[in-house]
Amino acid sequence: MKLPVNPPVKPMLAKLSRDLPDADGFLYEPKWDGFRCIVFRDGDQVTLGSRNEKPMDRYFPELCDSLRANLPDRCVVDGEIVIATDHGLDFNALQMRIHPAASRVKKLAAETPSSFVAFDLLALDDEDLRETPFAQRRAQLEKIGQNFKPPVYVTPLTNDVKLAKDWFDRFEGAGLDGVVVKRGDLHYCEDQRVMLKVKHQRTCDCVVAGFRWHKSGGVIGSLLLGLYDDEGNLHHVGVAGAFTMARRKELVDELAPYREKALEGHPWAGWVDAITASGGRMPGGLSRWSQGKDLSWEPLRPELVCEVAYEHMQGDRFRHAAQFQRWRPDRDPSSCTYAQLEVVVPSELADVFGA
Repeated sequence: MKLPVNPPVKPMLAKLSRDLPDADGFLYEPKWDGFRCIVFRDGDQVTLGSRNEKPMDRYFPELCDSLRANLPDRCVVDGEIVIATDHGLDFNALQMRIHPAASRVKKLAAETPSSFVAFDLLALDDEDLRETPFAQRRAQLEKIGQNFKPPVYVTPLTNDVKLAKDWFDRFEGAGLDGVVVKRGDLHYCEDQRVMLKVKHQRTCDCVVAGFRWHKSGGVIGSLLLGLYDDEGNLHHVGVAGAFTMARRKELVDELAPYREKALEGHPWAGWVDAITASGGRMPGGLSRWSQGKDLSWEPLRPELVCEVAYEHMQGDRFRHAAQFQRWRPDRDPSSCTYAQLEVVVPSELADVFGA
């Protein structure tokens, strides 16, 4: 490729904010829940650059064809790869596309085709736009985006904080997980957290039914969380981690009493054989997503309850790791059910694209 901006490029990043800022010069976008991707096009050549700078072309062949049909002949565009379904964005389906077998990729490309949502323009023809203010880059993106046809889109944008707040609430049901905030005069700053992201955060009480050791050894790495369904089955919904080293050491003693005879009658005791045989998921074992990490776990008697903070659910699990808040000795584990979770009313993705 002979572009003014050539791969690899590290994408510009955002830092977390709990409040939506309101000031002159701020621009707001919905935050997409997909794979960050910088697209490089030079004629027939299309490269999909990932956040870790490794190309993703082979995993999304149908998207490469769509980008050739929509983008200018020579350009570099920052955006997000997503899979849109009738129930919103599906991140699990997106993850399934990262598969070593070309035949599997081809099959999934037909069954769950991907889309690309553009939100920044780094280069056009022979011009490097990274030092151009974002508002001007966005204007040029909108100009070329007038010719885009599905599955390639330009993300909605507003300078109205009230509309951004509406998006924050209304679009969550479509699988979007917040709002991104940028200054209109912002240059494209590779690998720097110069944007803001405002994400949903809620709390719920979960059963702590197991744990994993930290990779350094001898201290707790993460807590395995569970919620009961209406039939009384305890489902693994995610993990709580990100503890300080001092807190990891304290947890060893706090969990010790619940390790005794923990596997006797444990609701997940039969998962190793039954779920492995059925190809399902359990709170341990290696998968192609673990990249060789040891995900073995140790059971705890399901008697502990903790409050965790989470952003949103992907199906019946936390989309990201939850954040431990406190122990809840006042809660009965059986009361930790899905019923306590806030239910987000689904929203049509067409509402987002037409915002």
